[in-house]
Amino acid sequence: MAKNLVIVESPAKAKTIEKFLGKDFKVESSYGHISDLPSKELGVDVEGDFDPKYEVSTDKKAVVKKLKDLAKKAEMVWLASDEDREGEAIAWHLAESLGLDKNKTKRIVFHEITKSAIQKAVENPRQIDYDLVDAQQARRVLDRIVGYELSPVLWRKVKGGLSAGRVQSVSVRLIVEREREINEFEPEASYRIDAEFSNEDGQSFKAKLPKTIKTKAQALKFLEQNANTTFKVFDLEKKPAKKAPAAPFTTSTLQQEASRKLYFSVSKTMNMAQRLYEAGLITYMRTDSVNLSDEARKGAEKEITEAYGKAYSKERKYKGKSKGAQEAHEAIRPTDFSVHSVDLERDQTRLYDLIWKRAIASQMSEAKLERTNVKIKAAAHNDIFTANGEVITFDGFLKVYLEGTDDEDVEQEGMLPAMKVNEALLNNYITATERYSRPPYRYTEASLVKKLEELGIGRPSTYAPTISTIQNRKYVEKGTIDGKEREYTQLVLKNDKVKDTLLTEKVGSDKGKLVPTDIGMIVTDFLVNHFESILDYSFTANVEDQFDDIAEGKANWKTVMKSFYKDFHPKVVDVQENAERESGERILGEDPKSGKRVSVRLGKFGPMVQMGTVDDEDKPTFASLGPEQQLGSITFEEAMDLFKLPKALGEYKGEPIEVNNGRFGPYVKFGKKFISLAPGQDPLSIEKEEAIELIKEKEIADAPIYTYKGEGVTKGKGRFGPFIKWDGMFINVNKKYDWDNLSEKDIIELIETKIQKEIDKVIHNWEEEGIRVEKARWGRHNILQGKVKIELPKTVDAVALTLDEVKGIIEKNAPKKKAAKKKPAAKKKPTAKKKTVAKKK
Repeated sequence: MAKNLVIVESPAKAKTIEKFLGKDFKVESSYGHISDLPSKELGVDVEGDFDPKYEVSTDKKAVVKKLKDLAKKAEMVWLASDEDREGEAIAWHLAESLGLDKNKTKRIVFHEITKSAIQKAVENPRQIDYDLVDAQQARRVLDRIVGYELSPVLWRKVKGGLSAGRVQSVSVRLIVEREREINEFEPEASYRIDAEFSNEDGQSFKAKLPKTIKTKAQALKFLEQNANTTFKVFDLEKKPAKKAPAAPFTTSTLQQEASRKLYFSVSKTMNMAQRLYEAGLITYMRTDSVNLSDEARKGAEKEITEAYGKAYSKERKYKGKSKGAQEAHEAIRPTDFSVHSVDLERDQTRLYDLIWKRAIASQMSEAKLERTNVKIKAAAHNDIFTANGEVITFDGFLKVYLEGTDDEDVEQEGMLPAMKVNEALLNNYITATERYSRPPYRYTEASLVKKLEELGIGRPSTYAPTISTIQNRKYVEKGTIDGKEREYTQLVLKNDKVKDTLLTEKVGSDKGKLVPTDIGMIVTDFLVNHFESILDYSFTANVEDQFDDIAEGKANWKTVMKSFYKDFHPKVVDVQENAERESGERILGEDPKSGKRVSVRLGKFGPMVQMGTVDDEDKPTFASLGPEQQLGSITFEEAMDLFKLPKALGEYKGEPIEVNNGRFGPYVKFGKKFISLAPGQDPLSIEKEEAIELIKEKEIADAPIYTYKGEGVTKGKGRFGPFIKWDGMFINVNKKYDWDNLSEKDIIELIETKIQKEIDKVIHNWEEEGIRVEKARWGRHNILQGKVKIELPKTVDAVALTLDEVKGIIEKNAPKKKAAKKKPAAKKKPTAKKKTVAKKK
């Protein structure tokens, strides 16, 4: 038995660390937190001293038992969880739950999983830092109180199943306010003047007028002034410039740059970085620091000198701007700069490449540039055209890396030909193009992280889960806005004649940006109206500062909680009892035929149009909004059109055809088949002939392309890419195959490979009971019985499970059937007046 037990958070990290320690050390994983607040109660003594009630979660009891047994046999237990507040809290929970003897327990931390770092940590142990533990407790308890008390208010006053959170609700507010800025924005037109000139050697270059012209008449007049005139270089200025590299990555800058350059979501970036860290390839990936250790800077210098030459190396020390930077004292960097690339999964390899380039570039020389500014004068007027260009005279860090930008309007400057003052220039053309002012940009995941960081809201560990949560809760979604066509005018002066052209452009296209849903807007309005302080940006940032004070031992966490709760709780009670229900209702007008009121609001099943009220003689009628329609922007005409659906189109092959709007967009229904319309296609514009063409196309697409063992094989494209379908089985077709020209051999190979995979993933199959245990993603396992699917924790040894144990898990976790409600005894029909009152209740 090993003398030393080392406990880390993840099994992947345990495997890596075990390689660096000798036979006297055994490394085990706690699989993250082993204790937390209970899931079905507040778990905080808000009436007393705010003591939290921690409990070991059910899926961690086996882990705790195993660690307890190992700890009893070990001479020394080393708590080696991560070096941030979460990691400190994990170490504390382990010490408490395992009943560890303080004299036989040591706390070690490291920011990279390398042999030297691990050995250094073992040589320099410390005690658990209770200030960091208290800071984590403060965050957990405050967020539990806010979520636990606000969510039921939303269930009663808005809609069931909703949730609120200190950081998530503020994040949604940012996105909602940006959307309203966009909706309220009124574009203003002006004319941008661009020109192309040639020098005496015939080399052409672009120039522009550094101002816009307000109207078409003024633009036309300006172009006419430039006809039949001469141009010359009025002024020419050359000056040297330098460009410095960006600092190495922090958590937020890594998330932003991986989004810009690799198109990763924030959660994907953190997942890939976690795996690189656990493999010992990069330093700890949750950090506010831009600092590099002396050892790292020396390693970078050595690699730069060897790979690019001494002129490219320049040691730099960066100082972070982030207030209250957390405890990880180094930026994200490779653990070994000599490892330029890694042979892993494609996305891990790409992220490592980005981290390596950013870190190595941060220790390289500035790029040296020569910037040229040319002013061009016309003989006929006093307005000056300008042309700017830059030449790189020494590439420096640009040899490796250039930081991306979120600014979609940035124009890259190019080189200019050689010119001299008073040199005559030939004008090739001048354009006056009508341009419209642009509304603010919707947030991407990356730009939202940047904004949260600027406001001081949240910390590195919170960004990814917050952004995932607001999307999972359907408060925000990734936009699928295609935009619309807009006409604009372009005037072109060429050969001393002006040509007027009408052009079109697509505007408002915003795919992949964060767009608030109706429920996101309604919840935000309700919370801002009733809990303005919680949704206040400065309040949320101040709370983070208080957590930092607790971490530094400057504040008592329970005092902070009491101060917050004494104002917060009475407000919750007041709103719960007195606030009106919020449905986001907008009255749009009256139906011209019936005179009934037409309104839009949030209903039980989502946003809807309502014609009539409960006070009318007839019951109100309802229609669901389409997926791209919103309560705040739908017009009366668009709402009335929804009552025309579903629209019957007749019959084809003896089956009825209708067109309708669905949850995922408009569609044609033919018998039992549903055929989606093209994005943006109006279902009301579809006639019978067009619907029949869509049905025929669907029939051709669904026709078998091959028959295997008596069953037809069809092909299609779905949410996760191209697939073939055989015997009820969907089989993904990867890029190895030519999707448009699948051969017989390809089809058989795909089917037989899938069949074998299905066989291989079954661990247990008790056919008589209809129970199976199968492999799932990420090394997990699932229990399946009919429609019941139970995901097993990683800590469960699925292979060793018996039938009785599996039955016990099903019994414990399967959803319970609700008892049928007894029908109430028949009552006398109430009068119309009483009926109205009853419905209002």
